[in-house]
Amino acid sequence: MTRTLAAAAALALATAATSAAAFKLESPDIKPGATMDKKFEANVFGCGGENKSPALKWSGAPKDTKSYAVTVYDPDAPTGSGWWHWSVINIPASVTELKPDAGNASNANLPQGARQVRIDYGVAAWGGACPPPGDKPHRYVFTVHALKTDKLDIPADATAALAGFMINANSLGKASFTARYGRPKAK
Repeated sequence: MTRTLAAAAALALATAATSAAAFKLESPDIKPGATMDKKFEANVFGCGGENKSPALKWSGAPKDTKSYAVTVYDPDAPTGSGWWHWSVINIPASVTELKPDAGNASNANLPQGARQVRIDYGVAAWGGACPPPGDKPHRYVFTVHALKTDKLDIPADATAALAGFMINANSLGKASFTARYGRPKAK
């Protein structure tokens, strides 16, 4: 009996690992581990980028996925808690990509039904990279989350942290890649 339970547990772990390995996130605009282009830099706090969100594409989501969420997080921000640069929820399960500049504040480039959550810049839109001048390049973690619910019902003024809690509470799996961005020391 014990051997059967151990075999079943091993099979379940192998199946979960295979499923997780199949779920993949990529961007035609940003390569994993590479430095992001200046167009993805914010245009506030002394930063002068175009504040455009990159195109994202994903595949291999868990079979019971009912919706997706996308987040972008900088764990290196000098805040004590990192910095949320983007949070999009309620992306229909039939959607497997976000177009370039989907994060603009007009929401015109988002898939129907999806919505942006307020991030650490205080807006419900993409907030580009803007690390302090002279810091070593910060890491920007792009993640697509497969969710077991059609919709996250969170308030319109919810924070990215609340959205993150609800995303993780409803997660079936996630796929990520990390890019970097830094600014030269001010002269």
